[in-house]
Amino acid sequence: MSEPYVKKLSTILLDSVTDKDPLVQEQVCSALCALGESQPEETLSACEEHLRQHEKLAHPYRTMVLRAMETIVSNHISELGKDVTRAIILLASSEMTKVKDLVSDWQQAASSVLVAVGKRFVGMVMEEMLGKFQPGVLPHCFVVQTLANLSVFNVFGMVPFLTSVLSTMLPMLGMAKHDSMRVVFCCALQRFSESTLEYLANLDQAPDPTVRKDTFASDISSAYDTLFHHWLQSREAKLRLAVVEALGPMSHLLPSEKLEEQLPKLLPGVLALYKKHAETSHVSKSLGQILEAAVSVGSRTLEVQLDSLLAALHAQICVPVETSSPLVTSNQKEVLRCFTVLACCSPERLLAFLLPKLDTSNERTRVGTLQVLRHIINSAAAQMEVKKPFILSSMRLPLLDPNSKVKRAVVQVISAMAHHGYLEQPGGEAMLEYIVQQCALPPEAQHQKPSGEEEPPADSVRDISVSTLYLVSTTVDRMSDVLWPHLLQFLTPVRFTGALTPLCRSLVHLAQKRQEAAAEAPLIQYDANVTLPSPYAIATRLLTVSSSPYLGGGRGAASLCLLNVLHRDIHPSLGQRWATTIALLLEHLEEHTAKTLSQKEWEEKLLVFLRDSLAVVSDNTWICQLSLEMCKQLPCYNGTPQEKNFLYKCVGTTLGAASSKDVVRKLLQELLETARYQEEAEREGLACCFGICAISHLDDTLAQLEDFVRSDVFRKSIGIFNIFKDRSDNDVDRVKGTLILCYGHVAAQAPRELVLARAESDILRNMFQCFSTKVLGIKVETKDPGLQLCLVQSMCMVCQAICSSAQAGSFHFTRKAELVAQMMDFIKAEPPDSLRTPIRKKAMLACTHLVSLEPELEEQVQSDIIHSCLHSIMAVPPEPEGEGGPQEFLYLDTMHTLEDLLRSILRRNMTPQGLQLMVEHLSPWIKSPRGYERVRALGLSACLLQFFLEHLHVSALVPFHNLGLLVGLFSPRCADLWPATRQEAVSCVYSLLYLQLGYEGFSRDYRDDVAERLLTLKDGLVHPHPGFQ
Repeated sequence: MSEPYVKKLSTILLDSVTDKDPLVQEQVCSALCALGESQPEETLSACEEHLRQHEKLAHPYRTMVLRAMETIVSNHISELGKDVTRAIILLASSEMTKVKDLVSDWQQAASSVLVAVGKRFVGMVMEEMLGKFQPGVLPHCFVVQTLANLSVFNVFGMVPFLTSVLSTMLPMLGMAKHDSMRVVFCCALQRFSESTLEYLANLDQAPDPTVRKDTFASDISSAYDTLFHHWLQSREAKLRLAVVEALGPMSHLLPSEKLEEQLPKLLPGVLALYKKHAETSHVSKSLGQILEAAVSVGSRTLEVQLDSLLAALHAQICVPVETSSPLVTSNQKEVLRCFTVLACCSPERLLAFLLPKLDTSNERTRVGTLQVLRHIINSAAAQMEVKKPFILSSMRLPLLDPNSKVKRAVVQVISAMAHHGYLEQPGGEAMLEYIVQQCALPPEAQHQKPSGEEEPPADSVRDISVSTLYLVSTTVDRMSDVLWPHLLQFLTPVRFTGALTPLCRSLVHLAQKRQEAAAEAPLIQYDANVTLPSPYAIATRLLTVSSSPYLGGGRGAASLCLLNVLHRDIHPSLGQRWATTIALLLEHLEEHTAKTLSQKEWEEKLLVFLRDSLAVVSDNTWICQLSLEMCKQLPCYNGTPQEKNFLYKCVGTTLGAASSKDVVRKLLQELLETARYQEEAEREGLACCFGICAISHLDDTLAQLEDFVRSDVFRKSIGIFNIFKDRSDNDVDRVKGTLILCYGHVAAQAPRELVLARAESDILRNMFQCFSTKVLGIKVETKDPGLQLCLVQSMCMVCQAICSSAQAGSFHFTRKAELVAQMMDFIKAEPPDSLRTPIRKKAMLACTHLVSLEPELEEQVQSDIIHSCLHSIMAVPPEPEGEGGPQEFLYLDTMHTLEDLLRSILRRNMTPQGLQLMVEHLSPWIKSPRGYERVRALGLSACLLQFFLEHLHVSALVPFHNLGLLVGLFSPRCADLWPATRQEAVSCVYSLLYLQLGYEGFSRDYRDDVAERLLTLKDGLVHPHPGFQ
């Protein structure tokens, strides 16, 4: 790009800077900067010339051009020649001092150009500035500000000039009468002091290594007197802050004796500003610098001032921090820096002041003190080394504070302690336990707070505790021996359940680390750690909590991973098998979420995993120990019914693998005696346990149940003179119901070939013995619906077990009629106008299985079954439109069960007469004046006719003599007021026509045109012809 073109383009852009649209102005400045990227000197020259030639250009536009020039200079200072630089310096100096009045943006932009140039050409800039900085004349305030900023941005270039600058500036301090000018001088002295200190700290890189601190001592001392003794007393807050900001770095340059002499006045003077200013971060920063200077000269005066210092600083740290206020946060950082200085010089005095404040109950005092403690543990580690026992003992009361803010602060202190070896000391275990306790906090507990209390963000205490535990476990090497195996102690206690996920993850990391160091060595040395949970306790706990895998942030996966890592310590034989099986379980969890996981399927997978593990171990002693531990842990899950239910299943699975019959009988007896029968999930779990155990120990399981039924414990609990006064009638019924369920699950789970022989003699006899009680020789049956439901449910399981046996066809069920009668009594006892329990559904299901067994029921009994079941369900009013809830689902399930029962009865008599019997029972309902009864009856009829048609086997050509009667019954319903009834009626006629064709010898796949047209008609019956009404 040629020079004339650049100049021309620059001119066009500069002329456009006065556009009224701010967006255009911004784009022009951006274009100038972009042009300066490729042609910096030419662009800068064009800008300089433009400003020179347009003296009357308003200062906002001049400011924009100067800012563009600063950007170009900053990015290309190394490419600029002296001529261009000189012109820029003269322009910027002129722009900066053109008017005496303060035009901040304009003059600041010009000053920034000079500072940018001074990064390389400091001599040329200083020559210009010193020309405007003459002795005896107050300079333009931006000249002083430029010198100050230049000293910061070019330390090595400016410090050699400072002696002459200070000697010229000191007399000017007395001439400055306006606070604004005094503020500028204070800022300059602050910058000059900071750059001098930086220069002295890097003398090895400085151009003049002979520069010494005392070179500036005299001038700084004189400036100090003016600032501290005169200007600090000003009523102008801005000036006081400027003074105190300058005094901080200046104190490092004061002569040692002068600083020592001034400290008794200086420190109280600075501390007094805390009361005068709301924003105190500058005061705290300066105070920290003064304290550092005092410590560096070995001041003795500091000891005298220590109490007032600590009190003032502590008050500042106890101010509540607003997260949205960076000034308050900045102040606390500076205050903590002051505490670090004091901790390094007077650790005893500091701790004597701090630690008693931990005993206060005031939240802000305790939180502030803990913040200081955490800070000095980190920043003054060497000085705190011998104080570790005192600091640990002082944490006793804060550990008991329930306040969330205090808890968060305590966790942060413990984190600092972990990094510096405190937790290896006596008392460190309490700190670890505290962290785990906070990890176990339920998320909702974070939202509970007293009115008016400002709480930290939700879950903050738990979240920070979880993070701390994991970070300490994974990043602090010295903590490995402290945490392992100590953290294992927290796995089994119930109060730490909420912490299981982070606990397991930390333990997995620690265990893997130890395995890498010693692959073959056992991870847990039980001889040296008698308080650790046993392998059986660990295995039981981790397996049980895995049944709720997504709770607590995914504790199922975490627990299984820990189990996998500890395989050798659980049992030496499990490693290879678990590596495969646990990986599959983890994969299953990854494929699902809490919403998509089938709880039943997941529990079955875990039980298969347990069963497989027991088979691999194949050690009866080990298996018996595991079963004992499982029973021992059952009470731990009283508050979590689902997990306790699963643990019962684990107990049954483990007992099933045990070969010691005495242990099996003993533990089954204990389970029956200690179960909490009032809990539904526990009753179900206990029954499942007995059922699973019966797979391997049918005789022992049945014997133990019978022993319990005959035992004094059971008899006393059900007698007419009940000596267990703490048990109500409901409690007694629950015990009976649980025993009945146990028998049902035993029948359902035990080997089929063994169940047939025991079904009537042991299982059913004892079930009914539990259900009915003889009082004074009279048989009394309970009316408790819960107990009835247990009996019906168990009956279903027994009947299903019998029916699924390979010998079911030859099995003669002598008590069949008695059981059917019992089921009918239950069904008849249910209210016909409402459906609230699944008793009738379960009773119908039991009858469905019973019907298929030998001997065949008498016709009258069958008829009674059909009649009673239809009357029990058909008249139940439907739920209101749009309110389909649990009741609707229960009704549908019951109707499906009724369909199955009617089909089961029809299957025993697949003749036109058998079908006629069914339809006769349905006929009153088909003709009912209530539409919902008609549609139900037609639906059942259609279902039965379809079933009859599908199973039709005609051995000889005979007429279907019932056809006319049946068609006559169904055809009027084709014009019913209810659309669904019309459709079901057509389906019935359709099936009847094909039944007739079947009896006439037509094959099953034959299709009749007339019959098929009914299907078309059926679709049109949703909206009937007006003539049908």
